Amino acid sequence: MNKLFFMLIMLSLSSIAVLAQKQIKGKVKDEKAKPLPSVMVSLKDKEGSTLGFARTNEKGDFVISTDENGSDFILEFSILGFGKKTINLTDFNKTNEVTLVESEINLKTVEVKNRARLTANGDTLNYTTSDFSDKQDRSIGDVLKRMPGIEVAENGKISFNGKNISNMYIDGDNLLEDRYGIGTKSIPHGAVDKVQVIEKDQPIKMLQKNNTSDDVALNLVIKDDARLKVMGEFKAGLGAPDRFDGNVNAMLFNKKVKFLNNLKGNNIGIDPGLDLTSFNPLANDNTKPSSLLSAGAAGVPTLPQSRTLFNKAGQANLNNLFKFKNDLQLRANVSYLYDERKQIYNKSSETRLSGETISYQENQDNFLNPQKLKGQFTLNANTDDYYLNNALAVEYNPTRTNSNVFINGIGAFQSLKQNMFSLSNDLGYRKKLKSGNILNLSSSINRSTQPETLNIKPGLNEEILNNGTPYAALNQYLDLPTFYTNNFASMAFPKGNFVQTYKAGFLIQQQNLSTDLTKLQNNGSSELAAPDALNDLNWLRSRLYLENSYEYTTDKITATVRLPLSYNSINYDDANHNVDKSLNRFFVNPAVSFKYQTSPENYVTAAYGFRNNLGTIDDVFSGTVLRNYRSLFANDAPISENSSHSFSGSFNFRKAIEMIFGNISLNYSTTNLNTISSSILTDNTQQRIVLPLANQAKNFGLNSGLSKYLFALKSTVSAGFAYSHSQFQQLQNNQLLPFESDNFIYKGSIEAKLTKFMNFTYTGTFTNSKNNTTGTGISTNYQQLRQQSGLAVTMLKSVFLNFSAEHIFTKQSSQPDLKYLFADFNIRYKVLKLKTDLEFGVTNLANVKKFEAINVTANSLTVGTYQIPGRVAMFRATFNY
Repeated sequence: MNKLFFMLIMLSLSSIAVLAQKQIKGKVKDEKAKPLPSVMVSLKDKEGSTLGFARTNEKGDFVISTDENGSDFILEFSILGFGKKTINLTDFNKTNEVTLVESEINLKTVEVKNRARLTANGDTLNYTTSDFSDKQDRSIGDVLKRMPGIEVAENGKISFNGKNISNMYIDGDNLLEDRYGIGTKSIPHGAVDKVQVIEKDQPIKMLQKNNTSDDVALNLVIKDDARLKVMGEFKAGLGAPDRFDGNVNAMLFNKKVKFLNNLKGNNIGIDPGLDLTSFNPLANDNTKPSSLLSAGAAGVPTLPQSRTLFNKAGQANLNNLFKFKNDLQLRANVSYLYDERKQIYNKSSETRLSGETISYQENQDNFLNPQKLKGQFTLNANTDDYYLNNALAVEYNPTRTNSNVFINGIGAFQSLKQNMFSLSNDLGYRKKLKSGNILNLSSSINRSTQPETLNIKPGLNEEILNNGTPYAALNQYLDLPTFYTNNFASMAFPKGNFVQTYKAGFLIQQQNLSTDLTKLQNNGSSELAAPDALNDLNWLRSRLYLENSYEYTTDKITATVRLPLSYNSINYDDANHNVDKSLNRFFVNPAVSFKYQTSPENYVTAAYGFRNNLGTIDDVFSGTVLRNYRSLFANDAPISENSSHSFSGSFNFRKAIEMIFGNISLNYSTTNLNTISSSILTDNTQQRIVLPLANQAKNFGLNSGLSKYLFALKSTVSAGFAYSHSQFQQLQNNQLLPFESDNFIYKGSIEAKLTKFMNFTYTGTFTNSKNNTTGTGISTNYQQLRQQSGLAVTMLKSVFLNFSAEHIFTKQSSQPDLKYLFADFNIRYKVLKLKTDLEFGVTNLANVKKFEAINVTANSLTVGTYQIPGRVAMFRATFNY
């Protein structure tokens, strides 16, 4: 009874309290009279204290309950995107209708540290350029070096996680083919919004559904404002002693037209021809030597070319792309290079054989004048239903070389003229039929000539070529006109995840090797240098082939099986040497590859291939050819044949969010050959002849790499290791020598941001090479440590200082240690209002003028000393527009 009475009292008090509360009602809308939901409505007193609040519903209505009395109250209305509003509350029973006005939002700048700088979208990684750039950077190539997973070699070649990129696109268009060096050097990093890494790159649209591509490509995403204008720079520089450097480029990257055109010239050791380097040239079966004769000039020392090259060079590089309707593109890539080079060097060579040591001293003073003119015009249409690509290319490479040479104290002057010309057309067409099957037609045709003439005065090696009597000159003439065509048709049958492709085609190569080696006597008479110093060799190679391929793809698995069948025929004859031979072979060259995606970011691969190969015309000419002033070549063997088994496997992993990339790969191959190159070495000459002798070569390689971005230090670190082992045989002075070679390479680097105004870079490479001749006790060991470092300092926001150094230490067991230190300094002032950079720099501060390089094999040692440019000071002005 008491409990019931108590509950009745409580219910009565609650009812009185509810009746005492007041309800404030209202409606909120925008300027168009549309209700505004989720508006915060606050009831406040005159001091600003909140007494109650509510949010508007979908109709814009609100209700606030309060037991406050009086008339000194305020209603405040606020929502993101609209201006805040307050009204005085005078009547609690009135329905308050309020209109809010839209307004801009001004937020305080918020700095988010350690934010993600890399995003992944399927097979595409996106690097935001501004996250990796620095005030001192000029081109996109400067920024690429800081992006984890991406590596830029000294020659400009780019790789991602251990794999070379196939192409570099600009907003999805292939303006530069794979000659992308000019792009990384010229495109301003500020014009690039993102750098995309595209794995499994397949540019042909109709093949993207069943994509088995293993290519990796880069795509530069240009900023919207940069697409609307022509960009470029004009650079002019003068220096001492007697140096100049100039560069003019212009570029435009809009939707309809893209171009990157460049003119440059210098004599400071920078080779403009590097911009024309094709980093991934397409392989074809038009096997022919690029050149057969040479001046025997020294190789390139193991230094950056800018430290070693005496040159005077100019180049025009024009790249233009026009886009039309129906996904049709026309691209023109035209370039011309003119170069003059000087090279002075001397070397000593020592070859150890069982019971004898062959050595010689050599000095050369060379002048080289290479030129290169190339034009390629490409018509491309790429849709979901068909693909057309036709590339017409012409190339002309005249080269002149003059050389004063001394070998073991005997001097001569040699002159080499080479005129390489090539005209080719490659046509490819794909069509998707109504059935979904894909027809593919391809036709390639090429015509080339390469006349070469080598003249040596006075004639050398009279004991071999002139019965021991001195004579006036040697003249070697050679030409190798070549006609080549390769044509095929194929049909692909896609069905779900499975694609079958059947191909049939034919190949023809026709060549004529014409050579004669003549000697000029002191009385002016001319005759063949030897009875067999003449070639008129006709060569005809043909192939009929079929290829079946089967490809299977899922989200995790990509598997490919290829079964090429071919009938190969070679006929060659030379009446001068009573040669008339033919060879017919049927080959089966199977290949299998497998890729498994162990996780969304990691995968493993495995591959096996068996291949048969036949030799070239270079293996069968019988007449003696003077390849250079001290090397005579000939052949006394059938066509070279070899068969090889190759195995490879790899593991690639990445964690994009943490920006860590790693890879490891293994490869092994064994090759069986039916011929061997036999060399007869003396202190003055090398005579080579190819002989029939079965032999085998084995190769094993391991490569690994790791790259990581350290968020706390804003730095990219990388490390790598490579090991290779080779076993092969050489026939020297009638001695069959089994060789083994082991090479170890260790590499580490860091791109570090020490402070907001200071960056540091370091790269260290240690190489250890071991070579030995099995069973003879002959061995060599070569070790080299190469270190490169740089310090970049920003002062007063527009003054940039750069210090760089390179240290090289070489150790070889039978030679003195070699130590070199190179240092450079550069200061740049950026005149912002004029968009101009003023720059002063000094290279090779220590004024090093000679560089010694060592080259070792299992039984030979070559030590070369090169003259290199000393200290150079340059002043440059660069205007950007």
